[in-house]
Amino acid sequence: MTVTAGPGKRLTKKGQATRDRIVAAASQLMLEQGVARTTIEDIQAAAGVSPSQLYHYFPGKDALVSAVIDHQTGRVLDVQHQGLDQIDTIDALNRWRDLMVGILTEAQCVGGCPLGSLASDLAESDPVARVQLANAFARWEQLIRSGLEQMQARGELAPDADPEALAVTLLATVQGGLLLSQVRRDPAPLHTALNTLIAQLRSSTP
Repeated sequence: MTVTAGPGKRLTKKGQATRDRIVAAASQLMLEQGVARTTIEDIQAAAGVSPSQLYHYFPGKDALVSAVIDHQTGRVLDVQHQGLDQIDTIDALNRWRDLMVGILTEAQCVGGCPLGSLASDLAESDPVARVQLANAFARWEQLIRSGLEQMQARGELAPDADPEALAVTLLATVQGGLLLSQVRRDPAPLHTALNTLIAQLRSSTP
């Protein structure tokens, strides 16, 4: 996909690098201090760009927020692909759990889920962003569902199990576990929540 700075404007390699730097700076600031408290001036300073450079790529803050959601969606799903692309057994689910808990532990439980943080900030104030975030979570949910469907096809889940409902449950479990772990600065809530759900799935395996 070709990225443009505006209608009909293709980015050069240097222009793409500048745009990426702006989005990365905005993403970090919005995660650390919230969307509302992050100003255009903050982003300019963090990215090391002039006002004219920033507005060349983004006509306003709404466009930047949209780019940040895309950026964070890509980051989150890249990590999820590492664990969920190979989900076809209960043991594979355990490895996905360990991946999630390991990343959280390495970050010292700071920051929580980037998509969850953005949703908390924007769901009630920005309907366009809310839909964009809903689509991001739907893609994550589909990754989980595909893995569960593979497990069911292999006989690792009961024939009457509902992969769609289980995918929603797993994603909700992850989000709740990440939030509690962030608040407590302890990965145990996420580990315990996923352990409990995976144990229930194991007990229902034919």
